[in-house]
Amino acid sequence: MAENLTIARPYAEAAFEQAKANKALGAWLDALERLAAVVSDATVKEVTGNPKLSDDQVYDFLMGVAGEGLSADQQNFVRVLVENDRLQVLPEIRDLFVARKHEHEGVLDADISSAFPIDDETLAKLKADLEAHFKAKLNVHVRLDPELIGGVRIAVGDDVIDTSVRGKLASMAAALKN
Repeated sequence: MAENLTIARPYAEAAFEQAKANKALGAWLDALERLAAVVSDATVKEVTGNPKLSDDQVYDFLMGVAGEGLSADQQNFVRVLVENDRLQVLPEIRDLFVARKHEHEGVLDADISSAFPIDDETLAKLKADLEAHFKAKLNVHVRLDPELIGGVRIAVGDDVIDTSVRGKLASMAAALKN
């Protein structure tokens, strides 16, 4: 995994810089999402990994499957990936691109774990409060974790806000031990 990230990083940076220069971050993200999904398919992996196919044949195959709507720069990017045998790192390229895009736009990821489902109104209020607290736009991901017993656990970068019952019990247990 670390090796794939190392390989993917310069491609992600190049894609990001190209997208930023053309004010097309959204279009590039859409293209990378689609391409990453396509190259993750088992049948596509089999075809693109076939040593009997030339780079042009692999490129033409990919353009036939996922090339609709790609700009000339995006098509050239795919060609470079094919020629350098880097299609397998497209998911990592996408992930690194998303991270750079969020950094550029001042967006942080917020992971919210809740013991119970959170309704839309409560989530919107929580998101607004967190955005005010962190002074940044947040990309919120919510997951259910019944082990929390009650409350929520919020992680934004290295900051963690734990208002869960499990977290409070753990704090009380640590205080009693001391």
